[in-house]
Amino acid sequence: MEFHLNKKQILLIDDDHELAELLVDYLAQQGFIVQCCFDGLSGLELAYNSKFDLILLDVMMPKLNGFEVLKALGSEYKTPILMLTAKGDNNDKVRGLELGADDYLAKPFHHQELLARIQAILRRIKIVTQQNKQALHGEKSTLTVNNIELNHATRTITCHTAPITLTGTEYQILTILMDHHGQIIAKETLSKQVLNRKLMPFDRSIDVHVGNIRRKFHPYCAIEKIKTVRGAGYLFLTGESS
Repeated sequence: MEFHLNKKQILLIDDDHELAELLVDYLAQQGFIVQCCFDGLSGLELAYNSKFDLILLDVMMPKLNGFEVLKALGSEYKTPILMLTAKGDNNDKVRGLELGADDYLAKPFHHQELLARIQAILRRIKIVTQQNKQALHGEKSTLTVNNIELNHATRTITCHTAPITLTGTEYQILTILMDHHGQIIAKETLSKQVLNRKLMPFDRSIDVHVGNIRRKFHPYCAIEKIKTVRGAGYLFLTGESS
């Protein structure tokens, strides 16, 4: 695979050849380099063996479906993933997020909407990278609240000293909640700051991401860290902070 400096590399895994051709042309006009795979197995192999800035992953595909690809990549895989789901299928959306996808977009979609989602994810990655650099240059690198330690320099999280692996989206949500521990953060605020979009009715993306964080904490601490405040948002409990 040929790499181009200053251009973001995207892997598109989708068995729709016509859609893939359209997206390759459109995203090339926006300054991206796109490589396509038309089944889940070859997409999984390429995701493992090459470096990409983002993966666009369809759900329904031959050989391996999108969920099976997510499971195979595992929680340690760092490249952000945008799931392409069937329109109106909330189960697919929730399942994709639970398996580690950073966001989803329902088909059919407008090209500009896809571009906005891609840019939002890449912007989140840039913010995290900047936080890491600031930490490495002597700015405050760690935050510990209620036995959860977040280290921006190494982009690591520990729960009662046990290492926790989060997606980029989960990491940024946790950062905001911990930075404002003891304060209620509205879901609308999290959606705008993290997903770069207005919270829409029936959009459970933030709920699922917070649920993933809780699930990953639970084996190491059964005590609640993030409280849901009905009708208001989420509260990171102060507990024993330092």
